[in-house]
Amino acid sequence: MKKQQLEILLQRVKGHPKPAPGLEQYSTPATIAADVLWFAYGEGDIAGKKVVDLGCGTGILGIGAKLLGAEEVISLDVDEAALGVAMQNASALGVDLSLLTVDVKDFPEPADTVLMNPPFGAQKSDLHADTTFLERALATAPVTYTFHKAETEPFVRQRIVELGGEATHRKTYAFPLPHSMPFHTEAVKEVPVVMLRVLRKSS
Repeated sequence: MKKQQLEILLQRVKGHPKPAPGLEQYSTPATIAADVLWFAYGEGDIAGKKVVDLGCGTGILGIGAKLLGAEEVISLDVDEAALGVAMQNASALGVDLSLLTVDVKDFPEPADTVLMNPPFGAQKSDLHADTTFLERALATAPVTYTFHKAETEPFVRQRIVELGGEATHRKTYAFPLPHSMPFHTEAVKEVPVVMLRVLRKSS
């Protein structure tokens, strides 16, 4: 499979029909998801691996990992409606995902690679939500691919070091957030986002 083919397939993944502001349910665009997944595949972190998608939403990262040859993909979210759409998306693209309704804090299984586009912690009800995801990710797998608002990168990098990790690679994106929440005033707002590949250091 080529990167462009992956992107075309991921464009078929449906987003959340009614995203909840408190959960910051912004779908990862197919172009960005394909770019990160293709990079992770090139790093040897996808094919034949056990991959976990923390806060999977409607499943785009986990589905992409499976399309690129992941041996097993576990996708989890607290939102059953999102998981329902993820199940439909996986079925439409002919891939098998293990879908779990569980809070990331309560996920105990080890894996090879974590993929996640966590809440940015922008809402007052969930400040620093992304650091909760980071903690679980580094406890789950030796390699993590994670998205964060670019303006929080220094804080995120500091937290990664505190958790015993090291950011080995970095990519930047303009993340288009469509007008899907009541408080949005623009049709589409582009938010600078950084993706970090994080390696858990051996203890």
